[in-house]
Amino acid sequence: MLSPLVIDTIGSLVAASSPLVFAGIGEVLTERVGVVNLSLDGSILLAAMAGFAVAFVSGSLLAGVAAAMAVGALVALIVAYGSIALGQNQVAVGFVLTLLCADLSSFLGMSFVRIPGPTVPHWPIPGLVNIPVIGRILFNHNAMVYLSYVAIVAAWWFLAHSRPGLQLRAVGERPEAAYARGIDANRLRYVYTAVGGAFVGLAGAAYSLSVKIGWSHGHTSGMGWIALAIVIFGGWSPLRVALGAYLFGALKSLGSILQPTMPHVPTQVFQAAPFALMIVALVLVSGEATEGAARQRLPALLPVRLLRTITGLLRGTPPAGLGKTLQPD
Repeated sequence: MLSPLVIDTIGSLVAASSPLVFAGIGEVLTERVGVVNLSLDGSILLAAMAGFAVAFVSGSLLAGVAAAMAVGALVALIVAYGSIALGQNQVAVGFVLTLLCADLSSFLGMSFVRIPGPTVPHWPIPGLVNIPVIGRILFNHNAMVYLSYVAIVAAWWFLAHSRPGLQLRAVGERPEAAYARGIDANRLRYVYTAVGGAFVGLAGAAYSLSVKIGWSHGHTSGMGWIALAIVIFGGWSPLRVALGAYLFGALKSLGSILQPTMPHVPTQVFQAAPFALMIVALVLVSGEATEGAARQRLPALLPVRLLRTITGLLRGTPPAGLGKTLQPD
């Protein structure tokens, strides 16, 4: 039986991972339709600032969340417009927007730095919270966390079992073929890039209104880059991306737990470990060379069949049309 401390720790990492879940799912939708939104880190920062500022000024959490989602959608649409209408490189546009949004968040948010503000209230779900172990881990949170559960299931079902989801994936894989079949590929790219950006904005609001309450410069601590890595780690699948978000949260929590028991180990080791392990995971999903490298370097550690199973589970294939611009006649 798990101790109350372990249960509470697992529950806290589930709550802390919800912004990463939103950002990861948003980027999955965007990349599955063929657009690379590299602006995530700056977009999340600007959305976190906007969400907190609007909620503080208006006194409405819903207004703050809506503002954050609007910011995320707008930034994503700029990436899509730069690629589709102007023919610019998506990666370059996204990177410039990352820097711009980060600086804008610091400039526009100066009046809101380190001041108390609204927060999403704690809301245990009656009945479900009383389930042994699972109840305290999954149902003893606030509405933002529960919304992240809904987002995971809804995104998975939409992509895997709905006709619009099939059209989205068709545009991301072969936009020319989708266009030839009568699908307005560029319109879908605008729509789903905006929807994905709105999820990224929701991640910013979840962070500043639910996880780390308030606003400060560099408030989200590189979350956007981690979300981009988790999308690759998750093989562009909502379920696996959510798993990656929870895994990263667990690695960060594990560092906090182990640090007091290993005082001789520098604190920087525990702070950097989750990022290093994420790099290792990305190497495992890096493509066809993975299995050969594993055979050469790790034969004494793991059987080849087990290595094949592990790399097969982790490896993902990016959409074939990712980053390609469609210019129909």
